[in-house]
Amino acid sequence: MKRQPYAEVQAYRTKDGSEIRELMHPVIHGNRAQSLAEATVPGGKRTLLHMHKETEELYHVTAGEGRMTLGAETFAVSVGDTVCIPPGTPHCIEAVGPQALRLLCCCAPAYSHADTRLLEDNPDASPS
Repeated sequence: MKRQPYAEVQAYRTKDGSEIRELMHPVIHGNRAQSLAEATVPGGKRTLLHMHKETEELYHVTAGEGRMTLGAETFAVSVGDTVCIPPGTPHCIEAVGPQALRLLCCCAPAYSHADTRLLEDNPDASPS
């Protein structure tokens, strides 16, 4: 598939707690080496601190304001900002204020739940 109409993309939750829409992913669309998703973090919320062993990510903010934790650094991000997240780097992002934070997330190789390692407990997870 060369074209993915946005209206046809179903959202799901990733391990880090963000709402994701896979705009292009090899498993779904047949592209080869990367994935592109739109992530939404509700106002006042943040993703769980996590890392990816293999995947390099690019975050590009399209709406809202946030605070990015990238390794030992924490810094503000806003519309138009792009952040490179190298493999093995702990990271999370928080939506600052009441507005949702939206960002495009490009992953190479493509996003995989198996490559996501949570570095903190998920308070919303069901007890096992």
